[in-house]
Amino acid sequence: MNEHAAITSKYEFAPVRAAMQRYVDGEILSGVSWAMLEGRDIVDMQAVGFADREAQEPLRSDHIFRAFSNTKLVTSCAVLLLKEDGRLGLDDPIEKYIPQLGNRRVLKAGATDLGDTEPARRSITVRDLLSHQAGLSYGIFDPGTPIFKAYNERKVLNAGTPLTDMIDQLAPLPLIFHPGEGWEYSVATDVLGRLVEVASGQTFEDFLAARIFGPLGMADTGFFVPPEKQDRLVAYYKGADLLDPMKPGLRRLEDAPYPGAYLSPAPRQSGGGGLVTTMADVIALVRALLPGGPRLLKDETIDEMMRSQLRDGQWIRFAMLGPMPGKAYGLGGAVTLAPGPLDPPASAGEFQWGGVAGTHWFINPRENIAGVVMAQRYMSFWNPFFFDFKRQAYAAMGR
Repeated sequence: MNEHAAITSKYEFAPVRAAMQRYVDGEILSGVSWAMLEGRDIVDMQAVGFADREAQEPLRSDHIFRAFSNTKLVTSCAVLLLKEDGRLGLDDPIEKYIPQLGNRRVLKAGATDLGDTEPARRSITVRDLLSHQAGLSYGIFDPGTPIFKAYNERKVLNAGTPLTDMIDQLAPLPLIFHPGEGWEYSVATDVLGRLVEVASGQTFEDFLAARIFGPLGMADTGFFVPPEKQDRLVAYYKGADLLDPMKPGLRRLEDAPYPGAYLSPAPRQSGGGGLVTTMADVIALVRALLPGGPRLLKDETIDEMMRSQLRDGQWIRFAMLGPMPGKAYGLGGAVTLAPGPLDPPASAGEFQWGGVAGTHWFINPRENIAGVVMAQRYMSFWNPFFFDFKRQAYAAMGR
């Protein structure tokens, strides 16, 4: 299927397609699909490679992807809808809604055990959770630390338990920094999923369906793939070398991230990484955040969402990668304040994020463009293919 056939564009995207085809031919990706928007208009939508390499099934725009951390944009929008409803405030303390997370203690600098703590200087706020400034962790990116050990021993990320259980597991654990005084990618967005339930009186899934998926026509987005759609779920792959993302070779991952994942309802509806979705559905969500038509949120809410919430000079960081100068964080995604060497020069002001398997979205209000890129390769968040795609796509559109 030639996805590009239905798009009439004033731009030439052949170099973009050629670049992405090289990643497929080089066994870096099984397949990749993308769409570029100017304003709300789709100016390019294509797919190369395979949904299933072994079966040689071509990738199409209606294939279903594991969104992983692209789920965070949906969850953040849900919280902001409740803020607009007057059901919560961005600077409310979280214990107003989830009492177990009040009265926090914080690990002292250099602490080697969980008992070496001091009282938190203030409460965690909803804004802290949206911007990953709460002092929570993931228990993934900080091996060798007391909090890594604690999160894993307590199975904080256990998909087999509901969100209420996750809150109970977090309640006795200290924070790794005082709320609002650092940045750490964390389970904060899963906590927000529980906040949505408390503030709305609905299950997280029901609220998303009623307020986001239904109104935006996101018919294929949810926490699992129904049996009648499972033939559209894209196969998941792992590269030959985790530390060398450009080393050729792909190995199919079965039962990842756990046996039967996304094939039936799981006890935990993860706001941080639990959704499956399609290209069309992500486009619908991104479009609903753009000017020029009905928007999911008020203009002022979207402006705040895309504004850096971090202190001046503070950047996002991952323990294994270090700080990323020029990249701050808004309410649900990163904000590019100064493009890095891999970024398109015109990407300043961009609001964007991605998932661990290589699904990405980005919105650039200054340039009036947005994009969605979707792959299914383990640890493809900010993979070289993504930066290559953006540079090629920006250039194709004269940015």
